[in-house]
Amino acid sequence: MSTRRIDTYRLELRKTGVMKTDALVYLHERMTAESEALNQLRDAASIDPGAIVVGTPDIHVGYGVPIGSVLGTEEFISPAAVGYDINCGMRLMLTPMGADDFPVERVADAIRRDLPLGEGKSNPALSLGGSALERVLARGVSGLLSVARSNAEIGRILDPERMEADLSKIEDEGCLQADPGVMSQKAKNRGASQLGTLGGGNHFVEIQRVDRVEDRRAARALGINEGQVVVMIHTGSRGLGHQVASEHMRIAVDCAARRGLTMPNKQLAYVPADSVEGRDYLNAMGCAANFAFVNRQVIAALVRNAVARVLARSLGMPTLYDVSHNIVKFERHGGRRLYVHRKGATRAYPASMMRNTVFDKLGQPVLIPGSMGTASYVLLGTESASESLYSVNHGAGRVMSRTAAAGKVRRRDGKILKPGMISDKRFEQTMKDVYLLCEDPHTIKEEAPDAYKDVDLVVDTVVGAGLAKVVARMVPLAVLKG
Repeated sequence: MSTRRIDTYRLELRKTGVMKTDALVYLHERMTAESEALNQLRDAASIDPGAIVVGTPDIHVGYGVPIGSVLGTEEFISPAAVGYDINCGMRLMLTPMGADDFPVERVADAIRRDLPLGEGKSNPALSLGGSALERVLARGVSGLLSVARSNAEIGRILDPERMEADLSKIEDEGCLQADPGVMSQKAKNRGASQLGTLGGGNHFVEIQRVDRVEDRRAARALGINEGQVVVMIHTGSRGLGHQVASEHMRIAVDCAARRGLTMPNKQLAYVPADSVEGRDYLNAMGCAANFAFVNRQVIAALVRNAVARVLARSLGMPTLYDVSHNIVKFERHGGRRLYVHRKGATRAYPASMMRNTVFDKLGQPVLIPGSMGTASYVLLGTESASESLYSVNHGAGRVMSRTAAAGKVRRRDGKILKPGMISDKRFEQTMKDVYLLCEDPHTIKEEAPDAYKDVDLVVDTVVGAGLAKVVARMVPLAVLKG
């Protein structure tokens, strides 16, 4: 492999073999990356000679391209470079209370009663169909506002004034360009009853305490204080997004074959952006992204209502920011118009690119969670991050597979078929200070802190490379997971 260490934080993958351009990886010299993940990044650099290809510090093996990668290209769209969980993203909500006065376990239990956890779960009370679902898919969070006026159950849990205030704190105000007419009925059906559900895997709701403030001016502007309780939500477009991704990955393979486009690997198909297939994917992806924005909005409402029930009063709980990962957008960078795919990566715009928003003086907030049991961070985008297309990682990144971490367990009776690398004792040690609520105790070790990279070192890489600056560090008090 042709690699060159540029500095403490950067590794260059030089153009070699079928690569059409170099790739850049943000990787601390004390960190390692899987060779297969780096090979997948080389594959992404084999599509377009004018592409910009970047690996973020949480880079690890994904489908077609690594999780933790950025691909900017003028010509092509690749569903695999977005991934299956379209617009998986993060939302951070603030409370005015300190951790010493907040009933963490009671609130976590209350959220658990309202929010279905785990893969394949539905929330029938919040089901959408027909024109209501179409409005949400086409218009995102603003569409949900109109649905709430005619749907009694959704209207019951939502506060229209709070939703209006949230819109300016959501990336793209919670709506991408979308056309539900290009979506299959199967995709719509899969999402119809999953609004207000968390999902499995690394999705979570965390009650956190602000452990440390590093930029007091920015923290004050954002409403963050040391010792404060905040709530972080991590989820995406559920089965609807997965179905959209599956269908369009197959379409991309067929299109690439018809057009004679060479696929770098059997999973990494791509299509011309100006083709029917490219336009249809962007419109379907927009629908899935809008569904994900709405899903986080509904979960935020469920959390707010649970807190209000426990405390017998509303805390308001304003949104600090809601940011996407697993998405492709048309953006302008260095005078070029690019389709920027971010997979397991998140936008990190500086103040100059946040004009006409409430963040035009600070820069875009960036949310980087660790694994459960470790720290999470609020950062701000910086002007010096142009080489990454103003992108950073979306988390810590795995260092071991789910099976390696937890082993194999037969679900029907809990029999251990293959032991995991993380023992029960070790898992309990790393989670001893966190109140954990999970749907499946047999698989929860898949998400153990030891299965992930050191998030503090990951964030040091982001800061050292000039991609973002830290505002505050949070630690978990309670975790709800599938």
